[in-house]
Amino acid sequence: MKLVVIGGGLVGLGTAYAMQRLLENTDVTVCEKEATLGAHQSTHNSGVLHAGLYYAPGSFKAALAVRGIRLMTAFARRHAIPHEICGKVVVAADDSEVARLRALFDRGTANGLRGLAWLGPDELREREPHVRSVGSIHVPEEGIIDYACVVETLRAEIQSAGGTVMLHAPVTAAHRDGSEWRVTAGSAELRADFVVNCAGLHSDRVARIFGARPATRIVPFRGDYFTLARPELVRHLVYPVPDPTFPFLGVHFTRMIGGGVECGPTAVLSLNREGYRPNSVRVRDAIDAVTFPGLWRFVARHPGATWREMRRARSPRLLLDSLRRLVPSVTLEDLKPGIAGVRAQAMHPNGTLVQDFDFVSGPAVLHVLNAPSPGATASLAIGEEITRRVARQCGARLRTDHLDLLDASD
Repeated sequence: MKLVVIGGGLVGLGTAYAMQRLLENTDVTVCEKEATLGAHQSTHNSGVLHAGLYYAPGSFKAALAVRGIRLMTAFARRHAIPHEICGKVVVAADDSEVARLRALFDRGTANGLRGLAWLGPDELREREPHVRSVGSIHVPEEGIIDYACVVETLRAEIQSAGGTVMLHAPVTAAHRDGSEWRVTAGSAELRADFVVNCAGLHSDRVARIFGARPATRIVPFRGDYFTLARPELVRHLVYPVPDPTFPFLGVHFTRMIGGGVECGPTAVLSLNREGYRPNSVRVRDAIDAVTFPGLWRFVARHPGATWREMRRARSPRLLLDSLRRLVPSVTLEDLKPGIAGVRAQAMHPNGTLVQDFDFVSGPAVLHVLNAPSPGATASLAIGEEITRRVARQCGARLRTDHLDLLDASD
């Protein structure tokens, strides 16, 4: 069976990797439009391994995060990929946040996280002397990883199993030819029995190439990080209790796999789906965003938080105020410019965000229209889920003799 995966990020590569191992008689080709793999969300992120604390029990996010972190850490051990299970603390800065923090603890417990512990102020101080709290959760399973190394390892695994990875191969056209798809990818024309769209920031556009008409649209949000000049101020990943009025996790401190600590991110609309520099604009992306009614309804739902994020993105001092709620001794001089990333957030026309993974099927095609955080952590588990869906949709058999290759327990 000839399979084409569109998108050479972690989700696309994880899908190709899973399909090679779990489907019989496969010929897998990955099409990536850039000159390198994982050029966008896969490597423009904080490098965190998320364990599933935040996600509603029973959601795809919850199930895929819990299985995903165990698959990813097993994969990292097997291939000697740099990673560290350093643990995370989620911190209530004042009494108003304690009830929401306890609700997170209950969610994590329901999702099957191992070793969750409630820490009082004195217990946290033993672990994090510079972090202020009235209560916190310790999440021992969470950590950090070199996702760029994961990308290259997956490439090597796919190619060693006989797969093809194409670079400079944007998918620009597709049409049905009998029971097959004929796909134009760069200068090549491919034939495929089944296509999986894992195009991330451009997944809605690729879906339209295949005749789908998704109601949702990718609305890109840019996040800027700073590097902490005094990394000794934090020992774990340090996160706030999420603001219930805004659908992002808030600014936090993240240890980096290469050493040091970064803090952020901001969360503001980007007018360029690949805009990693301030004020970057791409006309098509800007028009797509500002003409989408869902964006303005989103702003109307969250006016205060939207304005706060816009101001904070322009003012390091306002970002500092947020960081000092967690670590009071941080100063403006501690914040050095760091990386930026753009998040592909699917949004409904009514202004609500698509909170879970969103899979849409068509004739011999599966579109991954939303793969939010924990998409990087869960990429191998997402690949498994997509492979099962492909098998059901085209009547293929799963290879039980190779299930151990994706075992999370090794």
